[in-house]
Amino acid sequence: MSNRTTRLNLQADQIEMVLAQHKLPAQVAGGTVTPSVVRFNLNLPPSIKLTRLAALTEEIALALGASNVRIQRDGGMVQIEMPRDDREPIALAKLCQRLGSAPAATALLGLDVAGNPLLLRLSSPSIAHVLVAGTTGSGKTALVRSMLLSLARFNRSSELRLVLIDPKGRGFEWLSELPHLLYPVVRETGDAIRVLNKLVAHMERRDVEQNCRPRVVIAIDELADLLQNGGKQVEQPLMRLVQRGREAGFHVIAATQKPSSKVMSGIIKSNFPTRLVGKVASTEDARTASGIGGTGAEKLSGHGDFLLVAEGQTIRFQSAFAARADTQDLLSEMPMPANRQSLVALAA
Repeated sequence: MSNRTTRLNLQADQIEMVLAQHKLPAQVAGGTVTPSVVRFNLNLPPSIKLTRLAALTEEIALALGASNVRIQRDGGMVQIEMPRDDREPIALAKLCQRLGSAPAATALLGLDVAGNPLLLRLSSPSIAHVLVAGTTGSGKTALVRSMLLSLARFNRSSELRLVLIDPKGRGFEWLSELPHLLYPVVRETGDAIRVLNKLVAHMERRDVEQNCRPRVVIAIDELADLLQNGGKQVEQPLMRLVQRGREAGFHVIAATQKPSSKVMSGIIKSNFPTRLVGKVASTEDARTASGIGGTGAEKLSGHGDFLLVAEGQTIRFQSAFAARADTQDLLSEMPMPANRQSLVALAA
């Protein structure tokens, strides 16, 4: 018997011991070891409410020597999920090489818990716009960078343009050399307002022409800061883009630490049907960020540990990571850029 198997059996015994101490007659019935998490399957009698089990997450985590655990249902099976302490970063460059190609306007997120590449097709009506939320250390900006790099890696600049809004000037600086940029990286609030209004005007022209090409992806780091600084001048054009942009080929990816109702109006949040949620501070923050309750996002371990929440489904994944040194390698593998004249025409 290997050391890992011995350890897993011991951990299963520890789970059962904690449950027995609280008079919960449940047994561990196998499980799954994935690249990022370990899942223990529980045989739980129907008479036992899941809330009783959820109340013991801290005790179970302590018994397992884990930073946290999540309780979830997978069909009729109840699972206890803990992060692996020996997981390795998922290199975006290697993952792109493994894929070879991707559908148009599709971002690469990372690997799901089974080790399968997880893709997000922005042009799908159920995806359209993406809200990325998480505390400092969750890896939300790194995830957005990887999404943007993968979009640039698999799409020519004649097919897809990028607009990067970076109020703090730190999130997207690595990406300033991408040939897909419609404008230089936008850092000032006043410049962001002008760019957003230009994009709205172009969207309206496309509506008249019934045109959605090329796709335009607008990425915003620290959305809450931009909204606080720009107020209605930011909120109004942004609202227009998320309400009407998909059919015209516009997609917004926005990252924020503070997805609260006090900062972002319900209209903006309701128009982001897809959520990528990293570690958050509380159950309330998890509900706000995810748009639904019970995701357990407050139990995530950070550092790229995320949930994809879309179409009523929740998928846990480890985000792909690109170091600054990797960007040049990815640039060298990108399709040839479109001619500069067409870029200028769209940006005007």
